[in-house]
Amino acid sequence: MRIREWNDLLEDVSDESAAPADWRAIAGDRAGGVGEDLYLAHPQVGVYLLKTYAKNPYEVGGFGAEVARSLDDELGSFLPSDDADGRFAVQQPPDDEDHAETVTNRLQAVVETHRDAPTTPKDFFDDVMDALESPAFGPMEYDQFDRPEELDELAARFEAAESVLDEELDDLIEADDVDRGFM
Repeated sequence: MRIREWNDLLEDVSDESAAPADWRAIAGDRAGGVGEDLYLAHPQVGVYLLKTYAKNPYEVGGFGAEVARSLDDELGSFLPSDDADGRFAVQQPPDDEDHAETVTNRLQAVVETHRDAPTTPKDFFDDVMDALESPAFGPMEYDQFDRPEELDELAARFEAAESVLDEELDDLIEADDVDRGFM
């Protein structure tokens, strides 16, 4: 297992050529300490675990690792299904002004199409993400005040990775002197 900064892992996710809409995510408070846990998974890419914390209201720090090279049915059962209420997306900025204009035009067309036709929120979200060329998006279960039970189930299956990443994150939090809240 190779530990990396959390944003480097998201760059890897952005660079993957896998179907963007097949990603799934689950997140919540860390089991012990400041911060949050996030599992991000794709059937053809694998499962990533990210542990992050807010250094201040404008800066996030953390680490992550690939914890499985594939997403089997057992692991997939702990992740949200396509009809989940929550959604997430990984975004990349446009390459240049021409690209930004192309994306803007596509986004405007999607909004106009959905305004004039019967649609579902999921369909609208999927079409917006396609227009924005999001490299990863999909259903997400997230609890900002607690931990979803499924998050604990995944943590139990990746206990060694959880332990190593918790230790790394605790060291980073201590080094940043934010283990007692914002000052």
